[in-house]
Amino acid sequence: MRVAAVDLGTNSTRLLVAEVAGPTDVREVERLLTITRLGDRVDRSGTLREDAIERVLTALRGYRDRADALGVSRRLATATSAVRDAANGAAFLRRVEAETGFETRLLPGLAEARLTRLGALADRAAPAALTALIDVGGGSTEVSLDDARAVSLDVGCVRATERWLDEGTVAPEFAARAAAAIRALLDAGIPADWPQVAAGIAVAGTATTLAALDLGLDAYDPARTHGHRLTRAAIARQRARLAPLSLTEREAVGAMEPGRAPVIVGGILVLEAVLERLGLDAVTVSERDILHGIALLTAGYADV
Repeated sequence: MRVAAVDLGTNSTRLLVAEVAGPTDVREVERLLTITRLGDRVDRSGTLREDAIERVLTALRGYRDRADALGVSRRLATATSAVRDAANGAAFLRRVEAETGFETRLLPGLAEARLTRLGALADRAAPAALTALIDVGGGSTEVSLDDARAVSLDVGCVRATERWLDEGTVAPEFAARAAAAIRALLDAGIPADWPQVAAGIAVAGTATTLAALDLGLDAYDPARTHGHRLTRAAIARQRARLAPLSLTEREAVGAMEPGRAPVIVGGILVLEAVLERLGLDAVTVSERDILHGIALLTAGYADV
């Protein structure tokens, strides 16, 4: 079955057109990403802004046309943190269905964690050792050890930036304050009785961008970033490199997506705190993530 899966994220709106032939068989046909910043100031206002809604609707109309051109039989757009938090989230999803033709579904945090895990592991054998799946999103971060042990935490790259940082140069004292606040959230949100994990897989834009920068890529290449081993030392080097830069300077760095530059330092601080909390010195970066889980859901091979 050929499906169109959309992730309506806090920072980006992403499309995956995929052939789904079974619960572990998701073959990419095309992927598209648009930085739409749907969650712009939702943490403060509790509502989705009209300009952000229009950015998403414009992206989805283009995605619908591309998906139809590729012959999809089903279309599904799932919403996560920003829409969960917004008083006008349900009205926004009704507009998505009416104006773009995508069926919609609002995912609770634990369902988001489950679909992310399903998608990230769909192309590989089950891990031999206990492995944490880490998804640093825009508004929330999901961490799971398996289907039964998973949490969704109200901190992500956009939320951290809006609460504690600047989109441009991040002063050391701001970074330290943000790191302390994030660690406190993780200490409260990740159960103390979770066992020690042996390995970690990190998905989504913060991790994949860091992988590209660690590899020294001038242009983003998912074939290179997928499977890259990203160490805490390498993450710290990129934080030290990026935090002092102005937004314009950061946008010009290597394979940096300009729309990710304002929130990358916030994402780094969240990822660093998660690795510290889990006792991991490194993670494996995966280009397969919740989009592949949404594709399985769309095709009827997953349920949440």
